[in-house]
Amino acid sequence: MFVRSIFASYYRLLAGLSLALMAIALTGCNELAAEKVEPARPVLVTTVHYEAESPERSFVGTIKPRIETDMGFRVPGKVAKRLVEVGQTVDVGQPLATLDEVDLKLQAEQAAAEFGAATGVLAQAGAAEQRAKDLRGKGWTTDAQMDQAKAAADEARARLNRAERSVELTKNSLSYATLVADTRGVVTATLIDAGQVVASGQTAIRVARFAEKEAVVAIPETLVGRAKDGVASVTLWSEPNKKYTAKLREVAPSADPATRTYLAKFSLPDAGETVSLGMTATLTLADPATTRVARLPLSALYSQGGDPSLYIVDAQGEVTLKPVTVKSYESNNVVISGGVDEGAKVVALGVQKLDPTQKVRVVSSLSF
Repeated sequence: MFVRSIFASYYRLLAGLSLALMAIALTGCNELAAEKVEPARPVLVTTVHYEAESPERSFVGTIKPRIETDMGFRVPGKVAKRLVEVGQTVDVGQPLATLDEVDLKLQAEQAAAEFGAATGVLAQAGAAEQRAKDLRGKGWTTDAQMDQAKAAADEARARLNRAERSVELTKNSLSYATLVADTRGVVTATLIDAGQVVASGQTAIRVARFAEKEAVVAIPETLVGRAKDGVASVTLWSEPNKKYTAKLREVAPSADPATRTYLAKFSLPDAGETVSLGMTATLTLADPATTRVARLPLSALYSQGGDPSLYIVDAQGEVTLKPVTVKSYESNNVVISGGVDEGAKVVALGVQKLDPTQKVRVVSSLSF
């Protein structure tokens, strides 16, 4: 009985030792597995975006008409009616205002009466000239009488001609009493009212033509050269997704004394009816000859005795070292002109500690 208890204790001890050895062995296996599986390294990335080396510059401007005409009466007089208001659209031949026609009609009647009198005088002088010619042919009159009759007839013809021109002028003056639009446009100002006496040529109605519109902006003196040689485009604040081609038409010869900027006018050949006068626009100037480059943080550049390179991160979290062409260095950025594709993800921080065989995990921020 005593021997049996000793054997039982011995077997229990062996079983305990076996279990302990198995636990130790399993723990060692887990530690080896943990050592083999390395966690993905968190990295910050930035996206490669190529743009013009000389950045685009934008200026706020206003849409204005290419031609704005100050229209006035060609004859003096008293305004009878003003037929349009500011903002009203007018067509070719549409009346804008009228003058009192009483005096102009009297002048026309006077000219017509003078024309009738000149016609009668010419008939009498012509008959006298013909009689003098007949008598001179028969020898019954002198040369002096013949010359006198001829001079009277010539004067009568000249008087009739003058009366005829006077009738035409008074008819024109009477037609000038109605101010009409000579082109399609919009009224931007009315400077007269009924009852006002105006002089010949005085501005009465201001009309902006619809034929061509332009964007007017103020350009600083450092960018006048780009405005002349660069590519310009215009977007409206009311329609920011649509671009209009712009072409420089005029630059002020001298700078504004207050702002030290030059007034520039860009024509908009493609502007339609949706582009209204007075709208706010953004003019963008770009340099057509500049190369396209990408600006990246200096910390993204990897260079240890070899060519400058960048770590590219793919969708599976793998990194690839690619050489790039460096164009220039800035205070905080490196400017590259090639080597990586547009939209590529590059590691922006800690590239000296990366291993190309190591998996990475893209994060938005790093915490230590």
